[in-house]
Amino acid sequence: MSHLQNNVVRRFTHALGIEVENVGSGSVLVQRSPGAYRVVRVDGRPPEAGLILLRNTRRAYRARLQRHLAAYLAREQIAWVLHATAANCVLDVGANVGQFARSLREDGYRGRIVSFEPVARAFKRLQEAAADDPAWDVHPYALGREVGTAEIHADPRTLSSLLPASDFGRQRQDRLSHQVTEVIEVRRLEDVFEEVTAGLDAPRPYLKMDTQGFDLEVFAGAGRALEQVVGMQSEVSCVPLYDGMPRLPEQLATYEAAGFETAGMYQVSRERATLRVIEFDLVMVRPSAVRRRRGG
Repeated sequence: MSHLQNNVVRRFTHALGIEVENVGSGSVLVQRSPGAYRVVRVDGRPPEAGLILLRNTRRAYRARLQRHLAAYLAREQIAWVLHATAANCVLDVGANVGQFARSLREDGYRGRIVSFEPVARAFKRLQEAAADDPAWDVHPYALGREVGTAEIHADPRTLSSLLPASDFGRQRQDRLSHQVTEVIEVRRLEDVFEEVTAGLDAPRPYLKMDTQGFDLEVFAGAGRALEQVVGMQSEVSCVPLYDGMPRLPEQLATYEAAGFETAGMYQVSRERATLRVIEFDLVMVRPSAVRRRRGG
């Protein structure tokens, strides 16, 4: 079994709470044992990587599998975009405690990462995460359209936004009703771009934005720096969790007007009762930045 297949099996089975046994060469079979599922090796010629799930698998397991499948596909696509565009700097806007940057390292990216996180508690953990990585820089401010200060709404866990939670957001995420505010510094990406890419002979940045409704403001503040951005991603909303949060059509139109085209769209969350998607991760590229192989 290839390294990629092995990773697929391990990640999905871990998401389902399944015990993995003998995942090596050969096919993979999910079997049910009393009170649990387990994966066993089946000798023989390895087929395409895949999981065989029993029809009576619980709905919760299927939902978890779908979420982890979307996350896995997104990570694979991002890794490919970074490779195909020869990106040498990832601008990690809305870094929280460094989850995205760590995933890049796990997936093999070794270039520069520049993370921006304005919430003090999260930034402290971000600093700790980046401490032993000389190619990972962190900055304690937000990026936006204008320079200044602002109040950010933060919860005790991971969600923080410069926008107040909507009625739908508070209903869906109880912790959005118990946020505290913090005054933060806001800068423009265009103003700090030269500083954060210093030392790179020819910067080819990939712009990742996850700012809970503030992505278009970050994008607007990029100004002329956008001309050098080879790829990007943004969390786009179908049902706004925050008041004033732009929706997918507005975001997509803005990004396309700047010369980016969609490379993938991956479900982040959905509402089980109605089956509607709440948010997608949108991955985009500047087509002219893709390094094409010979013969195609």
